[in-house]
Amino acid sequence: MSRTSHDSEAVGTVEGTVVPLLVTALVGLVGLVGAWYAFVSYPESLSELLGVLMVTVVTLVALWLGSRLGGSFVTPYNVAEVAVEGPIARESKSGVPGSPIGLSADDVVEQIEQADADPNVDALLVKLNTPGGEIVPSADIRLAAESFDGPTVGYATDVCASGGYDIAVGCDEFWAREGTLVGSIGVIGSRVNAHDLAERLGLSYEGFTAGDYKDAGAPLKELDPREREYLQGLVDDYYDQFVDTVAEGRDLDRDAVEDTEARVFLGTDALERDLVDELGTREDVEDALAERLDESVVVREFEPVRSLRDRVQIGAERATYAFGSGLASAFDGDADAAGLRFRR
Repeated sequence: MSRTSHDSEAVGTVEGTVVPLLVTALVGLVGLVGAWYAFVSYPESLSELLGVLMVTVVTLVALWLGSRLGGSFVTPYNVAEVAVEGPIARESKSGVPGSPIGLSADDVVEQIEQADADPNVDALLVKLNTPGGEIVPSADIRLAAESFDGPTVGYATDVCASGGYDIAVGCDEFWAREGTLVGSIGVIGSRVNAHDLAERLGLSYEGFTAGDYKDAGAPLKELDPREREYLQGLVDDYYDQFVDTVAEGRDLDRDAVEDTEARVFLGTDALERDLVDELGTREDVEDALAERLDESVVVREFEPVRSLRDRVQIGAERATYAFGSGLASAFDGDADAAGLRFRR
């Protein structure tokens, strides 16, 4: 991209920031004056405290409306950015304070679909910083990226492993940094084995099932050899699917994919193995997109639309240790009673 285009983008960014702020401030001021007249100055019978409260409420509402109105004056964009960060799951999950919250795959898919339907969007940038997660939700995001009508570029920052790499395979191009951890093309199935603990506590397991393998992997009983073979077979089948997806998406031989042995590689090594197309910074990615689109790039980050309740809940999850949720998550999955989990 030329220096001139960079300068024009900078000007556009300033305009796109200042104009919405001015609109927001103006609408907020109008709301403040109107609320003061309606609730404090004119009705003398109202108490001063009630008047102040009402002014505050109306001003906040006016500011919210102003911010929504100001958004319509934002500088035009032509590239949508969707972020895939943290562990990938069907629904967001809680963790310890400061730890990443599980990503809602359905939210990411919805963002990609919104970007695809937006007439302003010519290309999709998928920002990846994830260790992976649940298998089908990861595949759903990859399929959404594959279905996007336009160029799609995946860009990994710190780590793009397992389910994250599955998503990267669905992009037309995949960029990483030299120090990005890339790969982990493998599958893990896990279960909690609480059989010995149950015996010490005087507990025993009694299962009422229909079907020989319905409770295979149940944590309160030992696995017999047939169940172990059955569950390992599921892991192997998931692994074969993953290898096929990577081999097809990256145009690699299956042997080359299997040769990675589910290891992670630095970006430089991943490039040598053709697991990555290019290495570079975020600016390099945007420059390459500008050449591909033959025009300056202006990126808009697409985010899920959350209700106030959802935002409060997410804030609480980040500030609290969700012990019950963390404990219960060790026993989820179908293998219903089993608590067996498969992850990429």
